[in-house]
Amino acid sequence: MKLRHIISARQFDKKTLEQIFNLTDKIKSQKYNNNHLSGKIMATLFYEPSTRTRLSFESAMLRLGGKVITTENAAEFSSAAKGETLEDTIRVVNSYCDVIVIRHFNEGASEVASRYSKVPVINAGDGKGEHPTQAILDLYTIFSRFNRADFTIAMVGDLKNGRTIHSLCPLLAHYPKVKIIFISPKALAAPKSLKEYLKQRRVHFEETENFKKVELADVIYQTRIQKERFKNTRDYQKYFGKYIIDGSILKYLRSKAVIMHPLPRVNEITQEVDSDRRAIYFEEAANGLYTRMAILAYLFDKS
Repeated sequence: MKLRHIISARQFDKKTLEQIFNLTDKIKSQKYNNNHLSGKIMATLFYEPSTRTRLSFESAMLRLGGKVITTENAAEFSSAAKGETLEDTIRVVNSYCDVIVIRHFNEGASEVASRYSKVPVINAGDGKGEHPTQAILDLYTIFSRFNRADFTIAMVGDLKNGRTIHSLCPLLAHYPKVKIIFISPKALAAPKSLKEYLKQRRVHFEETENFKKVELADVIYQTRIQKERFKNTRDYQKYFGKYIIDGSILKYLRSKAVIMHPLPRVNEITQEVDSDRRAIYFEEAANGLYTRMAILAYLFDKS
């Protein structure tokens, strides 16, 4: 299956994931032609703040021999500030580049962009929708530590608005022995549509508010309570700080468990955890460069 656009994690089958992971391994071991995208131009349109995603995509393109045109804040420093529609922006920008990487505050914006673009569009996060390339780097990081697909993963925090969760779960669904523990307040539980999808794929999962359940997991995927998704501060403060991994929680975790986080963190993982050998969230972030190099190379690989 050859993809033109990357909009949702649900586009990926197991074979495609394996191809991207194999390509990532080659890139990390410097066994890949780093001029593969010479002459290609990537446009990054970010309507929401980003550090890791934008910089890793831009670095990935440059390391593959391509070039980058960008606006750091498309909401303010593009014609969107004058009232230009997303559709018109894409109609214009696709004439200047060979691939568009877009982050937008509206769920479904990347799918809209793909309908108006003559070049590939990559979803770098669309509101509380999805973040497929983050899910790919997350799964790659997990497999780099667990050479098997029968682990238990605890997903913790704001599962309602967490687009990384919404993308990672469909990828995990390709591996029937994986078990998922959703840990969140009831008001921030994983969306019903996502749980229905997992049921259809016969993925075992359970839901709980009990943070102590992390002791059963091989992978703890911690997420922040997303302030930008709440309509008022009072609702946000109700859940802020509810689930925090600190030194006391480390005592309960399995000795070979790993702690992950898509970042940025606020207070949900304390700095004392950083030195624990099970904390791999900075390794996870570093893998974003290599997997995104692989994704870009994959999109332009005619074979």
